[in-house]
Amino acid sequence: MIRLADPVSERDHARGPATARLTLVEYGDFECPHCGHAFPVLAHVRRAFGPNLRFVFRHFPLRASHPHAGLAAEAAEAAGAQGKFWEMHDRLYERQDEIDAKGLRRHARKIGLDVDRFEQDLVGQLHRERIRQDIAGGARSGVNGTPTFYINGVRYDGEWEDHTVFMTALVRAATGREPGE
Repeated sequence: MIRLADPVSERDHARGPATARLTLVEYGDFECPHCGHAFPVLAHVRRAFGPNLRFVFRHFPLRASHPHAGLAAEAAEAAGAQGKFWEMHDRLYERQDEIDAKGLRRHARKIGLDVDRFEQDLVGQLHRERIRQDIAGGARSGVNGTPTFYINGVRYDGEWEDHTVFMTALVRAATGREPGE
């Protein structure tokens, strides 16, 4: 059993209450096609579990194979500095083919960011250390690809493409029982 090295804290980007029965952590890469396929599965899971699920996103850009992933992570953090991390997160996954510098500016405008401040954050690399910390925490947790998931602090290595199988694992983690028991 592989555990999450860095517990979820206030520094994390989280959707859902801290009191939720389940905490699902994703180490993701905005340019990773597998993460892109996971995005609607995770949306389905979040809707199904509602307030019983807290979803946490941590950056793990695989720059060697995804040349725009690092800048996309910085763009999400720059949006987060303006209170719109999740809006940028969702937009980046919905439009993975538009994550070059021009596309990121367009996304910033579309979600209502102060674009000058957004661009200054990117040029100044103000959020690079935060991303580095996520990557280091992921490495300590055994992350070596994306997406990597942790359910209540334990790495989930099962099927996630089929939301039924994934949901079964989440129900088991929340209740200690199989669904329908």
